[in-house]
Parts: sequence; C-alpha cells; structure tokens
Amino acid sequence: MDDLVHKLKRDFPNLTFEPGTTFCWSPSLQHVLYIPTAKPPRGAWSLLHELSHALLGHLDYQSDFELLKMEVAAWHKAEELATHYDLNINEDHIQKCLNTYRDWLHQRSTCPTCGNKCLQADPKHYRCFNCGATWKVSASRFCRPYRLLRTPHTKEKPPARKAQTAFQ
Repeated sequence: MDDLVHKLKRDFPNLTFEPGTTFCWSPSLQHVLYIPTAKPPRGAWSLLHELSHALLGHLDYQSDFELLKMEVAAWHKAEELATHYDLNINEDHIQKCLNTYRDWLHQRSTCPTCGNKCLQADPKHYRCFNCGATWKVSASRFCRPYRLLRTPHTKEKPPARKAQTAFQ
C-alpha cells in the first residue's frame, strides 16, 4: 500500500492522501483518506475508488439514485486507473460494493404501506404513487434506512409499519 500511496502522491500533487480509519474522499478538504493497514489487493482497490471520486469531481449528490450513479462512475474510473498502476480490480468485488448501495436504495424506496417501489420526491422524502404514502428518510447513507411514515390525507388509521433491516 505504501508504494501505491507514494505513486499517487507523485501523480496527483493537488490532492492530499492521508492515513485514516476508513477509505473516503473529502471534497471540502481535498483529502483522500485510506487505511494504511488494509489488506492487499482490496485496500489498493478502495484507494483507487476514492481517488476516482476526487478526479471525477464528486462533491455532493441530491438523490439516492444520483449517489448510486456516482459510485458506478467511480468504480469505472478506478478500473481505468488500476491499469496504469499494474492492478486489476476484481469485478465481483466491484459488484459486491455496488450491491450495498443497491440494497440500501431498494430498502429506502420501498413503500412501508403497500410495498411498492417508489421514486424519491426530494433528498429526504419518498412518495408512493400507488397508495399516496410519503415517508422521510435520513440524509445519511451510513445509517439504516429508517422511514418515518406519513399517511395520505385521509382519516384512516395507517397500517402497522414493517420491521427494517439495519446495514452493517
């Protein structure tokens, strides 16, 4: 990992590569954080993925689907970068990483009233076009998909909410 970090610091002097407890890209600081003790080759793959967010100019997202699109784009860019550094990112690894986002999006977009898959109304709300229910979701991608149900404008009692699965 040290050798790759050294090469990346040389090749991308406008970015700061900083040891941390997680892999992430901080657009406000222009820092790419990485875990120096991460096992090869996954650590290198994760580092290239976070660098890709930086190179693609990923600053923020307005919807859950936009976040998923950014993740896909960052993995494609990471694959391009990997060839330059004589690495090959395993496609199964990429799909497993993307599946965490797909699963997260699936849970958030499922209507807690009727189970229909819905589109996001705004960054914090989904609305079911089938039954009219709306629900609030956390802005954080790192917390479980907790949904606060709002019923449509009726006098009916809302049905019991389904239990939610926590992501780890």
